[in-house]
Amino acid sequence: MDERLCSKVACVRDAVSTLTYVYADSMAVLGPLSARQEPHTYDLCAVHSESLSAPRGWQVLRHVALENEL
Repeated sequence: MDERLCSKVACVRDAVSTLTYVYADSMAVLGPLSARQEPHTYDLCAVHSESLSAPRGWQVLRHVALENEL
């Protein structure tokens, strides 16, 4: 997978997650970085992923990828 940069203006950090808005449900969905860039999604770095907030009345759903721990 090619490295992708954060979608935030002037941010030059590597993206680690992908943000998608579900307008019909007033929801922002943040998950692991998608395999490829898709239209209408936003790739975010760790800093912007952590500080993500949604408009009033919206929910933020965060999907976390679990690593195998042995």
